[in-house]
Amino acid sequence: MAVLLALPTLIPIGASLVALTRLDAELWSHLTHYVLPHVLPNTLWLLAGVSLGVSVLGTALALLVGLFEFPGRRIYAWALLLPLAMPAYVLATVFVGSLDYAGHVATFLRARGLLLPELRNLAGTTLVMSATLYPYVYLVVRASLAAQGARLLEAARSLGLSPWQAARRVALPLALPAVAAGTLLAAMETLADFGTVAAFNYDTFTSAIYKAWFALFSVDAALQLAGVLLLLVLLLLVLQAWALRARHTADGGGAPATRVALRGPAAWLASGACALVLLLAFVAPALQLLLWSLQHLADLDARLAGAALRSLQLGLMAALMVTAAATLLAFAGRRAPGEPVRSATRIATLGYALPGALLAVGLYVPLAALIAGLNARWGLRLGLQGGLALMLLAYAVRFAAVAHAPVATGLARIRGSLDEAARLAGVTGLRQIARVHLPQLLPGLSAALALVFVDVMKEMPITLMTRPFGWDTLALRVFELTSEGQWQRAALPSLAIVGVGLIPVIWLMRQLDTPRADPVGHGPAA
Repeated sequence: MAVLLALPTLIPIGASLVALTRLDAELWSHLTHYVLPHVLPNTLWLLAGVSLGVSVLGTALALLVGLFEFPGRRIYAWALLLPLAMPAYVLATVFVGSLDYAGHVATFLRARGLLLPELRNLAGTTLVMSATLYPYVYLVVRASLAAQGARLLEAARSLGLSPWQAARRVALPLALPAVAAGTLLAAMETLADFGTVAAFNYDTFTSAIYKAWFALFSVDAALQLAGVLLLLVLLLLVLQAWALRARHTADGGGAPATRVALRGPAAWLASGACALVLLLAFVAPALQLLLWSLQHLADLDARLAGAALRSLQLGLMAALMVTAAATLLAFAGRRAPGEPVRSATRIATLGYALPGALLAVGLYVPLAALIAGLNARWGLRLGLQGGLALMLLAYAVRFAAVAHAPVATGLARIRGSLDEAARLAGVTGLRQIARVHLPQLLPGLSAALALVFVDVMKEMPITLMTRPFGWDTLALRVFELTSEGQWQRAALPSLAIVGVGLIPVIWLMRQLDTPRADPVGHGPAA
């Protein structure tokens, strides 16, 4: 069963790699002369810029919140996670709609003789993506600082180092593996992004795959571009595995790191830096979306309501299907904890690293060929059900890891002695699962359902490239309106997506806000 659940992930990987071994000379010549020289540098520069931006911003904020005490620190500790609720393409909608040449902010400044720099370029795309992805680094670095304990920093202080010197010369070097792990997660999200680069007219592999399929009508070109993109993803996965091993080696134990109370200008500078990031990355964009939404309440028509309903339907269907598959995979690992099942689980949960555009074309080509062969051989009239089956399968591959993590964690907490006691009482098989395991798995199952539901609500490239005709969602409504330059009208569906995205962020905040002894004596610490 574990091997069967891993097969859907192998299909797009195999199709993309095989496409690179069966190159059409004329097509590959076109790609190497006109597409790759433009797309590959763009993608690499964006990867480098976002990686630098999130590593610097996330690490600096984690060091401030984790090692120092200043006004508002307890609020910033959880509030700095809020940008996770805002997809990068939604933030791009606000930035371009406000700061582009025709935007109200740019128009206001231009009337007073001030000109804003061009926004739709590498710098603008990097800025927006860094603002939404820095929490990946912030979270893991903050956890690493807590794992290091107070002993190392106290030892550095006893050797005569100031708090800033101890943070720079002791805490930061030890946190570098965590910085690398968080940065690589952000880099994978950068490779997978489609909506942001589309809003900024900045071509990367994901937008090139979309254009090859839907503008040039060349599935072969799209698949070969997906193969090149897969090579970049595999390189990031290798680097991530190294970073995780290094992080586990660097993390120590002990009490939480002692925070040093800042005084005077330093305290207010630290507070102002956190406030500025939070204002630009979440508060101001959310208020702008709310203002635009109030101005365009007339857009609450049947089409938008239909898009919202279909988003809910897709989210619920995908959440139930993916969580069920993840639960079966977790039980397989519990029943047969050997290397075959572990390997199958690693493969089945690899899909979260694969960009949605790669999954869409990598699943469509082999499945369409298989169905065409069956139809020709047996005289059948099979199809991909208008794209719905393909879309749900792509969701399952993309978000299996999201559902598997909380379910497997919850299952690991159920002691084996309970299974033995249930067997002695005659409760075995499905009855044991229903009466012993599932009641204790409810928190993990609920978390898996919620996380997959939210991710599907925000997902854009898979839905855009595989949806049945007329199946618009909130994310696709944002894409359509921004493609037409109607930035303000895109506010209503964008605000709905942000509202849904707050669900897992609030849950994460509650997990991080568990009261414990505060090293500086100011009550519960975040």
